[in-house]
Amino acid sequence: MKIESALKYFNQKSMHINDTSRNTSPDALNGTDMMGALGYCQSKAQFGMAAFLGKAGISEEDKHKAITELAQYAMRKAPKHVGKVAGRRLARCMQILAVLAYEEYAHSASASVTCHDCNGEGLVKVERDVVTYLGYIGMDGEEKIAPTTKRQVVREICQTCNGKGKIHKRCRNCKGTGKALDRKATNANSAPVIKDCERCGGKGVSRMPSSVAYKAITALLPDLTQSSWSRNWKPFYEALVVKCDIEEGVAAIEFHKITK
Repeated sequence: MKIESALKYFNQKSMHINDTSRNTSPDALNGTDMMGALGYCQSKAQFGMAAFLGKAGISEEDKHKAITELAQYAMRKAPKHVGKVAGRRLARCMQILAVLAYEEYAHSASASVTCHDCNGEGLVKVERDVVTYLGYIGMDGEEKIAPTTKRQVVREICQTCNGKGKIHKRCRNCKGTGKALDRKATNANSAPVIKDCERCGGKGVSRMPSSVAYKAITALLPDLTQSSWSRNWKPFYEALVVKCDIEEGVAAIEFHKITK
């Protein structure tokens, strides 16, 4: 059984009345068996189960537990240059990277974030030439007084979020499906050919730019240069995101062994 199938046991079920007989096989898993399987799997892959349950929104405690495990892993595996630059602030830096890496791993196509251009207001302040006086045209049609314009700060609809104040994390190329049209193959075969989206790698979610993590770290380490970040910090940050995926895969394998 896939680990995703266990999520339905965390939600309340209403009575379903139909003419279909219920599965009464002795091999069928009930709620008690599923909770036992999850508990056993958690003992074998604690990090992976905590990351998965936190990503699914089942438990806020599991989310914090996964971030703590990831931060401890980051402390153990931090490159020498990273530790040298961070110095006494290494623990705090690793905590920040762990939080951002887990959010990058956990976000889905249905999630949304506050627009960074308008700060969620849907409107931005810009300078425009505003007509303060329309002018005057005489009865003969000639302009007597020219219009007066003045440079003023006005509020306009934010073009980034289209005035909504939020930006969806789904990929703009595949609209969150993870699949996109292969135009070259479609033109060659004269039939639609679907492939994994190249922009999001088939995940359906636009990745958070690493500049967000860079700005968070430079708040503690203002002397950290962009070149040092790209060469030493950024690969380590991306490795933390991959670590969450790996641990979830380990938990999925253990769960399948228990429930097969």
